[in-house]
Amino acid sequence: MKTLSDIFLSSRFYLALGALIVSFAVSFFVPMLYFPCLLLLGVVLVLSISDLVLLFSLKFPVKAKRILSDVLSLGDENKVEIELRNFSGRNLVISVIDELPEQLQIRDFKMGIKIGPYKTTLLKYQIRPVSRGEYEFGQLIIFINGIMGLAQRRMRLDVQQKVKVYPSIISMKQFELYTISSIARFHGIKKMRRLGMSYEFEQIKSYVQGDDIRHINWKATGKRQSMMVNQFEEEKSQPVYNIIDKSRIMMMPFKGMSLMDYAINSTLTLTNVALKKQDYAGLITFSDKLGSVIRADRRHGQLQSVLEALYAQKERSLEANYELLYYGIRNMIKTRSLLFLYTNFESMYGLKRVLPILRRINQSHLLIVVFFENSELVDMSKETAKDLRGVYTNIIAEQTIIDKQQIAQELNKLGIQSLLTKPEDLTLNTINKYLEMKARGMI
Repeated sequence: MKTLSDIFLSSRFYLALGALIVSFAVSFFVPMLYFPCLLLLGVVLVLSISDLVLLFSLKFPVKAKRILSDVLSLGDENKVEIELRNFSGRNLVISVIDELPEQLQIRDFKMGIKIGPYKTTLLKYQIRPVSRGEYEFGQLIIFINGIMGLAQRRMRLDVQQKVKVYPSIISMKQFELYTISSIARFHGIKKMRRLGMSYEFEQIKSYVQGDDIRHINWKATGKRQSMMVNQFEEEKSQPVYNIIDKSRIMMMPFKGMSLMDYAINSTLTLTNVALKKQDYAGLITFSDKLGSVIRADRRHGQLQSVLEALYAQKERSLEANYELLYYGIRNMIKTRSLLFLYTNFESMYGLKRVLPILRRINQSHLLIVVFFENSELVDMSKETAKDLRGVYTNIIAEQTIIDKQQIAQELNKLGIQSLLTKPEDLTLNTINKYLEMKARGMI
């Protein structure tokens, strides 16, 4: 019974059968065609049976395996390969169906290829996951065509695999180059003189002309009977926190991914860059309550801790509690830090509700509010209006864009750094903003 269920007749067989049916119908009016049609029917049946006998003469004419990474990257094109090996002594024309994870919502995946005798070949394709979680790949279903192409044999290969989709590791590795200052300057980062003074003690040394007299160490001077001064070194390590809003406003989708997923990808990449820059990196997530909290550090394994925390985040369909965020920051972050707050504001009213809290946070830390430009509305505003409805649509789209720009201006006017960006450009713009803050000596 299992063998019978693996027998399939090809479209070529049905075309031949349809032609014979038409021929038999014509033979009612032209009797001399009846016997040739009967002969052709016998030939088609014999060839089809021969195809099936040859197809099932080998127990395993083809073997296959799927090759893919143990971890997939969210929002990136991930390469998948299928290795096919022909164990028969003839050319095989086959079709391959890969049972892809249900999250991808791809129901028509099919690839065809011709393999020479005793040859091995690779089928390559790419998938783009748009949600985090565990993805399960199912069986590989292979259809082998007969020599005459009238019949097919189906083979089911049990190569099930489960892989996890993590925040974009591919993007993180690509942006590691940004840790090199000479490369960063090509992306709009201007090298500037650092202002201010850091107070990370290095050593006590003898006074020489030109040393700052404010750093004279009087106790050491009294003991050595010569002028001694404290020497400080530049603080290269500052705390950098990524704060992700998980409330309903971050559930808005762009190109299949939610705003929160874009923020998660950016957070992972920025954490890696900050650690490469010898800064301390931390993470806070919040919505109506505080979520994951990872204190800023640069210990071994910090990046992995952040990665695992980001993988587990889920949106919440409630309003964000900024008062709770403020008290959480005040209790957990004791030193002045650089805070990247990933959120979104659709109107000036939405900003004004939380503006007093943002100003209080900015008094103790360097706060950068990252929010999103609706790229679909930007495209819509550029379309030519063909009727009155199109005119109204363009006006509303343009007004929404202006509102976003006014929000950024309002934040900057109050001394709060802002970053208005398209979702697809978030990672690049966030890293550039971080490098700009470093270059200007603001942290």
